[in-house]
Amino acid sequence: MIDIRPFAGLGHADHGWLDARHHFSFASYLDRNRMGWGRIRVWNDDTIAAHTGFSPHPHNDMEIVTFVRTGAISHEDSEGNKGRTAAGDVQVMSAGTGIVHAEYNRENEATTLFQIWILPDETGAKPSWGQREFPRGDRAGRWVVLASGKAEADDALPIRADASVLAATLPVGQAIDYAPATGRHQYLVAPTGSIRINGQIAKARDGIAVTDEAMIRIEALEDAEIVMVDAR
Repeated sequence: MIDIRPFAGLGHADHGWLDARHHFSFASYLDRNRMGWGRIRVWNDDTIAAHTGFSPHPHNDMEIVTFVRTGAISHEDSEGNKGRTAAGDVQVMSAGTGIVHAEYNRENEATTLFQIWILPDETGAKPSWGQREFPRGDRAGRWVVLASGKAEADDALPIRADASVLAATLPVGQAIDYAPATGRHQYLVAPTGSIRINGQIAKARDGIAVTDEAMIRIEALEDAEIVMVDAR
């Protein structure tokens, strides 16, 4: 089953400094048919204006993955972690028993990013945060695992969930396959470029919910980048 969710139909909140699109119910956007996809609870497509950001706020028992598309985001939290994550790179935060963090765009340009929340397999763990560079060139024509519940095996950032966050880049005309295990959920977005997935066309920033497909074949109709979560 493949369900294309057009970008124009996503939840939308424009706060001036933040222009957010919600693939699933979030904050004031409520759609009871879109409360998540398997263990994936949130996928936000955010544009954050220069020199603005999210002031300190709390989270608990959630795995939060941030994929920066353009610009950069600077993080600081109550555990003493600080860092700047630039375009193409990833940060993860396991909120665990509770953490307060802030995220600021300290750049002179807007920052665009995906923020993805995944329900953890275990609750009440110690909070943690990490970041890593993932050169776009390494993803050319192949999947690279960015974050994973099997981080050591996948050479990825660790999350406390039976899930993987992957990315690939495809030039126009090239295709890539993914063979999901039975009973899992995939959700993917091409931040740039139109794609064809198992014969169905999706435009840039559309959401694509997938389950019960023996094979996923993605063809680039334009130069494209793809971000996907595979989760229970």
